[in-house]
Amino acid sequence: MHVLFIPYGKRDCVELMLREMEAQKHWLTFTKGEQKKKNLMNSQIRVLPFGVYEYVFPREDLDIVLYTLRFDNYDDRYTIKRKFFGIDIEKAMLKFLACKPIPEFKKDKTFPWIIEGVGIIPVGIREDTDIVEQIEGEFKGWTHEAI
Repeated sequence: MHVLFIPYGKRDCVELMLREMEAQKHWLTFTKGEQKKKNLMNSQIRVLPFGVYEYVFPREDLDIVLYTLRFDNYDDRYTIKRKFFGIDIEKAMLKFLACKPIPEFKKDKTFPWIIEGVGIIPVGIREDTDIVEQIEGEFKGWTHEAI
């Protein structure tokens, strides 16, 4: 799963938040028939054009990530939901960045990231497909999200 957003604020506060996010470990679920296993994975931060950042993590944590980044409570002055010279900025960015609009999400858990002093402009999400692990080892033949 990928969450795309534009952070803004004091540079050191933004960098601290990004380091907090990058340090987060997630459980990646592997399945084989009815069997399930979990394995810890590192999250990733990617830098995209136009100041957009992409946070990469397993799909099971989507609700927690969206709620922690306050995707439900952003400043209306800073949003991509605008028109500029007749162009719908949100639609153009979603198409350019090959992502989908932000879905509804649960608002019950958060990660303990330090995000004070940082504003977030929500952009969208990308979903990954599943793959079957081919590399020799403990998870050969197991299916998981292709992160």
